[in-house]
Amino acid sequence: MAEARPSDAPRRRRPVQESLREYGRGIAGGLLFSLPLLYTMEVWWAGFTSHPANVLGYLLGTYVLLLGYNRYGGFRRDVCWFDVFTDSLEELGVGLLVSVVVLVLIGRITRGTSLPEAVGMAVVEAGTVAIGVSVGTAQLGGQHQQEATEEDRKRLESADHVPGQLVIAFCGAVLFAANVAPTEEVVMIAVETSPWRLLGLAMLSLLLGGLILFQSDFTRAKRFTRRRLRRDVLAGTVITYAIALVSSALVLWFFGRFDGNGPSVCVAQVVVLGLASTLGASAGRLLIQS
Repeated sequence: MAEARPSDAPRRRRPVQESLREYGRGIAGGLLFSLPLLYTMEVWWAGFTSHPANVLGYLLGTYVLLLGYNRYGGFRRDVCWFDVFTDSLEELGVGLLVSVVVLVLIGRITRGTSLPEAVGMAVVEAGTVAIGVSVGTAQLGGQHQQEATEEDRKRLESADHVPGQLVIAFCGAVLFAANVAPTEEVVMIAVETSPWRLLGLAMLSLLLGGLILFQSDFTRAKRFTRRRLRRDVLAGTVITYAIALVSSALVLWFFGRFDGNGPSVCVAQVVVLGLASTLGASAGRLLIQS
């Protein structure tokens, strides 16, 4: 997983010890964000029952998210696209490997497991693992003070870079939503919750998103949310919640939570999961950058 470097600089060969440290950080991050999913029965069943085309789409979608995070995460704009593509592919491979190893060790993949079932489970689990690997590699390591100061300068210069912020917010929302969406509790809450309570959940999500982004003073958060005009706060809060809802709908759809349910139940599920997604799109967005 390549370090930030000028795009016209020759690609240097990293020492083995440095590479091992990066892999260690990546694996730690992957397990940190995905361990609940690796132990969740509904995710195993999603691997069994998902159509191969959906599994392939999920894999490609994960790769696109990795591209976005590796390109914009931390706003390391001197990283060339070749490094972004290769790092993302490498992280996806590590995610698949970690998923297979854990599934084998907990007895979910055995000699009696068919190849399609094993592949489905590994791919479904690997999506969140791979994103965690990417975040862990970038954020769990230390930097020398001079390097950190230079990185801060670049991030401050790029704090208003809207596409990058949207990509990071979406990554954070997916990380949080994927740990909740496969469970039966989301459907149960959606069915049993009245419209007024759903409206309350939506308002709470908006309130939390705005407070976290603009009022909570997270560590170094001001680098990414410098504008404090009323219209900017309102726009940022609404856009964050919109990203949370879109990510919730996509994750719920993939895990089959819309199957057999009417429009009202589907919307209710999106709103219920939107609370977790909003935390990911706001707090998660700040944490995986800081």
